[in-house]
Amino acid sequence: MPVNHDTYRYLIAFPLLVLCLLASGFSDPFSIKAYGNPLSFQESSDSGLSGHYREYRRRFESIETTAGIDDNGFEMIGPKVFDMEMKGIGQVFVTLTFDTEYDRLAVFISDEDGRIVYKTDQLETNNQRRGSLEQPNERLPAASFRDMNGDGLTDIVLISSCFYDSQINAGKSYKVGDVLFQKDGSFYRDYRISDKINRFGMNKSISFLTSFVRDGYSTEFLYTSNTQQELVDSGFQIVPAHYYPVMFEKLGRLWLVPGTYRMAEYTVFMLYLVNEQGYIVWSFQPMGDYENLYGLRGINCRDIDGDGLKDIVVLASYSYEGKDGEIVVETDYSVYYQRTSGFYEDTDIKHTVQCNDSDTMYELVERLRAYWGWRSEQ
Repeated sequence: MPVNHDTYRYLIAFPLLVLCLLASGFSDPFSIKAYGNPLSFQESSDSGLSGHYREYRRRFESIETTAGIDDNGFEMIGPKVFDMEMKGIGQVFVTLTFDTEYDRLAVFISDEDGRIVYKTDQLETNNQRRGSLEQPNERLPAASFRDMNGDGLTDIVLISSCFYDSQINAGKSYKVGDVLFQKDGSFYRDYRISDKINRFGMNKSISFLTSFVRDGYSTEFLYTSNTQQELVDSGFQIVPAHYYPVMFEKLGRLWLVPGTYRMAEYTVFMLYLVNEQGYIVWSFQPMGDYENLYGLRGINCRDIDGDGLKDIVVLASYSYEGKDGEIVVETDYSVYYQRTSGFYEDTDIKHTVQCNDSDTMYELVERLRAYWGWRSEQ
């Protein structure tokens, strides 16, 4: 086969170019600062910024007094400014805002003369759309000011609400939690903590988030445990009524292990399939973005889609905080189809087969099977 000499020269030249850049002190714009924020593309170099971002950045950086907040397109969230004695800084005023054009959350701290002493928009909630200036922030359900790491200084705790972009979750929202730790008269974010808060669903309330960051409790084990014993040792409570073995055609005999973990004021619900040796072979999170298990209505292992393989249906009632702070209770279900290599969750079926608070598991399964062409057993 003839050699492409242009390609050959490129393969030699490219590694040499990288070495030269590293030797000259070139800094990777996507690298992560230790204990700080991941650098976004917007911070890498001024030449790489879009015109819109440069204009936004100009507006944000030009704010030096509280009077300039509104003048530069940042709208205050809520009817008041937080006036407080912040340990480590003194008497300050905290203003939480959304940029009216791009829905980015920003924090401004001012002194008694109205001068801005600290400001930031480098928050987890402003990175929900990676590489995008516009963000899906819609409101700020909670904010708190407390010592989160035991150093005696007041930190800032924020929980924002963002709307889903996908049509599957149209009309629904999810929460994003964040902590600004105070140090040397300023604040910083630990991206590792922010990542765990949101990746493992510990962002539902201030008390839930505080339970993790300050008190050391965590739901992480629900997603990282390898065995049933690890779950139990970490505080997972198995639901006895639905703890039994099931013969799955493709996966063999597995134990159905549903259970809960209580953290702060929330009950987290998970379902696992465990083999005879006690190892977890599959896990499910039926509650999704719901905040709390209100009540488990039933679990059914039966062929739903007519392929001869047992599927899993979970019916439960969940609760979450509404837009006005009220507690909303909703009955919902999840369907997991057995496949050769595991299970597949069906989210589209809910557009056709809906459930309500009065549904029993039997009634729901009958409607789900009818959707796939089964005759009613009645």
